[in-house]
Amino acid sequence: MRTETIKQPAAAAASSGANAATAAPTAGRIGTYRWTICALLFFATTVNYLDRQVLSLLAPELTREFGWSNTDYANITAAFQFVYAISMLFAGRVVDRLGTKAAFGLAIVVWSLGAIMHAVAVPMGEGLAGAMSAIGLAAVPVSVIGFMAARAVLALGESGNFPAAIKATAEYFPKKDRAFATGIFNSGANVGAVLAPISVPLIAATWGWQAAFIIIGAIGFVWLGLWTVFYEKPSAQKRMGAAELAYISCDDTAANADGRPAGRCLSWWELLGYRQTWAFAFGKFMTDGVWWFFLFWLPKYLAAQYGMASTDIQWPLAILYSMTMIGSIGGGWFPTWFINRGASAYDGRMKAMLTIAVFPLAVLLAQPLGYISFWVPVLMVGIGAAAHQAWSANLFTTVSDMFPKRSVGSVVGIGGLAGGIGGVLITKIGGWLFDYYGALGQIHTGYSIMFGFCAVAYLVAWSVMKALVPRHDEIREPRE
Repeated sequence: MRTETIKQPAAAAASSGANAATAAPTAGRIGTYRWTICALLFFATTVNYLDRQVLSLLAPELTREFGWSNTDYANITAAFQFVYAISMLFAGRVVDRLGTKAAFGLAIVVWSLGAIMHAVAVPMGEGLAGAMSAIGLAAVPVSVIGFMAARAVLALGESGNFPAAIKATAEYFPKKDRAFATGIFNSGANVGAVLAPISVPLIAATWGWQAAFIIIGAIGFVWLGLWTVFYEKPSAQKRMGAAELAYISCDDTAANADGRPAGRCLSWWELLGYRQTWAFAFGKFMTDGVWWFFLFWLPKYLAAQYGMASTDIQWPLAILYSMTMIGSIGGGWFPTWFINRGASAYDGRMKAMLTIAVFPLAVLLAQPLGYISFWVPVLMVGIGAAAHQAWSANLFTTVSDMFPKRSVGSVVGIGGLAGGIGGVLITKIGGWLFDYYGALGQIHTGYSIMFGFCAVAYLVAWSVMKALVPRHDEIREPRE
């Protein structure tokens, strides 16, 4: 592994705590436009998760209408995760090459169209089935083919959200504020997850399931208009004052005469030579699938074990995902508690992540105590999901802590690929387990196995990450 890095000086590490402690009053004097950008990122992430969750909320109804097995549903969700994983690798590079504004706008156009395409999944499936039968591949049901195709387009667009959002955060926030800003915009995932179970079943019950995909998908175009108006690179942002620009640029590297950062963007192969890249990728591989398992399978879990319909699960899921907002925002703040007490930024973040990694162990209680009430697994999984969001806010920030700004999107993309692969594995294994144990009349055993993995994944991820990067090492950007 490559080791060309800059170790954070002890004095700088100590001063970061003091800076964090004084950030709030300073921010009031220098301007707050960067928080407008954070609000836009929050809105985009909310839309992202609204679009992503419509299918899972309608899964019980669609399963009855089209006769899907758990394996069929797993194949549909795995199509999203597989395309998302591959696309994340290239999305990060596209964000780095096109720039944040153009790349983010392109991403939301694609994913909004993909969301709307679910409404015509069956006609699409019929067309694709005809093409597949012509080459001898007609074994997959028409509805499954159509929904897989729509999920693939949705995944292609949604893969741009987090690379672009993390890059925008790196552009608009100094390092000491990034975890908190990331926690805020990442909480949009939780807001989307809360709004979806409240709105989607109601829309579907009133106008049909197709309308749910169309109406939710169209919201992305509202965000696109706001993004086009309000976002520019900080150096070109006319709505932001000089004092705020100086504040957010306080830890920038040297720039060329034209204002661009000095040096060049690291290539994929160069990034893969750093232990820091592998640490981030392994953290994503182990834990992204846990979140997706919660997101995609909880409605089916409540339907399978408690006989709950789509309208019955509205408030349990809304409460569960409301819990995750606490984890997302609190997790972004948590490292500063250690930093303000003298820890370096990296040490503070890793201590926070270790503490956070303990909380998902609560998920182990979901099945043994589930006989009491469905609220037991809802609350236990809620604790695990909240911990995931706290973990995620810090995991994303390790990238902007240790890599040059122009390589942040690429590293996030590599991690997204790893997380997507982990998600595909969890989804496919889960679908197989649920069909296998369901046929035996013991589907609760399948969920017990999956919940067990979800509970320990974060401690395993933290241990490997700490072994790969035991202390803060910042990557030096190559000179041009």
